[in-house]
Amino acid sequence: MNAESLEEDESIWYPPGGILIWLIVFVEVITFCMGIGSLVYDKTKNPEGFLAMQSLLHREFAFWNTIFLLTSGFLLAIGVSQKENEKETNFFYNIMGAIVFGFGFLILKSIEFHEKWTLGFTLDTSVFFSYYWLLTGFHYLHVAIGIIILLIMILNRKTISLVNLEAGGIFWHMCDLIWLILYPALYLIR
Repeated sequence: MNAESLEEDESIWYPPGGILIWLIVFVEVITFCMGIGSLVYDKTKNPEGFLAMQSLLHREFAFWNTIFLLTSGFLLAIGVSQKENEKETNFFYNIMGAIVFGFGFLILKSIEFHEKWTLGFTLDTSVFFSYYWLLTGFHYLHVAIGIIILLIMILNRKTISLVNLEAGGIFWHMCDLIWLILYPALYLIR
């Protein structure tokens, strides 16, 4: 077996970013989907109450947060491609752009959190707000960790391996995916 066919054979069994990141993604997506499934089930028990609580959320904030995360994910994908093509300056600027949009998400979500908290909408307010705080708070934590990962990518941009670069990108895109499930479940579906 020559080196090229061995490399092709390994790529079949070794996904981009490595096995561990895909196991993490699988567990996280399943966890969030179980939480959202539980939310949807509980909503069927009290649709009017959930609708009343849902109407207190900022749909505009959620829309802009979706734009921020998708733009950030797009810039990250371009950045990874630039790194693979050894365009270091473009890589740096695209990852920095991804970080800026990620911070935009956190800032806007913090404003929403602060407003809800000061108005007295806490975990104990209702079943809906329990879901709201747990699901969006857990996602917020993931985005914050994702930004730390992106910062580490920037700080180690000269020596970062392709596998680590892909793993960081996959984690960030997982945050996008989870938000794309949370956004309609909490803010849009009536």
